[in-house]
Amino acid sequence: MMSVPITKEGKIKLQGELDKLKNTERPAIIKAIAEARAHGDLSENAEYHSAKEKQGLIEARIKELDSVLSGAQVIDPMAVGADGRCIFGSYVTLQDGEGKTIKYRLVSEYEADLEQGLLSAPSPIGRALLGKYAGDSVVAQTPGGVQEYAIVAIAYE
Repeated sequence: MMSVPITKEGKIKLQGELDKLKNTERPAIIKAIAEARAHGDLSENAEYHSAKEKQGLIEARIKELDSVLSGAQVIDPMAVGADGRCIFGSYVTLQDGEGKTIKYRLVSEYEADLEQGLLSAPSPIGRALLGKYAGDSVVAQTPGGVQEYAIVAIAYE
């Protein structure tokens, strides 16, 4: 199993999702399947097929989360001695070409959520930022085109 870098908060969030899937959603879908099965002919039972499909999605997500969490290596950016560099887990304040300020935290792809300011470290922008310092400029080729940013500040909160 490959080790997966993850933030402490990301591990807690994924563990919470896994617990909910195992302890709430899995039992609920098993019950729904049993109820749909009780309605008779399964070949034309849309509730049964829908519940079985949902069960497949839940089980796949449980398997994925189990795998990620079993290989998770919590990275504490405060303990790494980054010496001002942008590293996994750090908070980066950027300014785009139009002067707009954006703040991201570099996280694993399993934690990424741009609306929450969580940027995947393996993403094009994340890769461009790694190892850079405040005051540096970065250019990243993204699906939306070339993006250019100035690094305003780096923190390890």
